[in-house]
Amino acid sequence: MITETLDFLFFFFAAIAAAKATGFSRTVSPSSLGLRKEKLSHLHFYFHDIVSGRNATAVRVAEAAMTNTSATGFGVVTMMDDPLTEGPDAGSKVVGRAQGIYGSADQKEVGLLMVLNFAFMEGKYNGSNLSLLGRNSVFSKIREMPIVGGSGLFRFARGYAQAETHTFNLETGDAIVEYNVYVFHY
Repeated sequence: MITETLDFLFFFFAAIAAAKATGFSRTVSPSSLGLRKEKLSHLHFYFHDIVSGRNATAVRVAEAAMTNTSATGFGVVTMMDDPLTEGPDAGSKVVGRAQGIYGSADQKEVGLLMVLNFAFMEGKYNGSNLSLLGRNSVFSKIREMPIVGGSGLFRFARGYAQAETHTFNLETGDAIVEYNVYVFHY
């Protein structure tokens, strides 16, 4: 046991030394990447999740054998490409898309695992993305989910998104959700 532990430690530290010697990692200055002072931005938009009709923006791509008998839809996975708009009306100006997946991940209440990118197509954030990964407890008034990164003007982003259901159609399952996103970025 002691010999195995010593062998492990030897190989572990040898691997670290080899990695440093071959240039596996190095310390860089933030300014060398063009990073300036960090700022906090607030973004406000509406997410239109349309699961019904011919122009659905979210479609079921997988389900478990038990999904249809589960009170929470446990096991269903949905792929989305939802418009993000300035206002709650479907005709409001589109500022981006929410692209990713969500799945029912709770057997006791409706709780979704959300994995998505907010891909912005308007204004100074055009071409930039924010990545969200977290739990969406759908029937809570306000849900908070982490922003775990981004690209473009949102490189090194971190923060959180607050979602609040604006409208939900019980017959169709379509929803409009208001998002307030607070994100630190450079």
